[in-house]
Amino acid sequence: MSNLPNCPKCNSEYTYEDGTLLVCPICGNEWAIGSEVENNEDKKIVKDANGNVLNDGDTVTVIKDLKVKGSSSTLKQGTKVKGIRLVEGDHNIDCKIEGFGPMKLKSEFVKK
Repeated sequence: MSNLPNCPKCNSEYTYEDGTLLVCPICGNEWAIGSEVENNEDKKIVKDANGNVLNDGDTVTVIKDLKVKGSSSTLKQGTKVKGIRLVEGDHNIDCKIEGFGPMKLKSEFVKK
């Protein structure tokens, strides 16, 4: 028996080699030999309208007028949003906007 490492995602002991990759038959995770410590697959990269990578705490600017659901007001182009938080889902930015309150935005409508 070979001493292959457990899966970094689900900690299964049933990993096997497939060429230069290690594969977990339980969860389907594949990773390169020697990169077991690295677990960046769980973290999704979020990019703004210009392709810049966004991080938690960034300040972004709205690039077009957005209608606010359930309200008669609109979020104007050029509105600065400070201290964003990245979340999973279609609207992947969670933030508080002065004058509007808590809101979720799509990253395609903001720029860094």
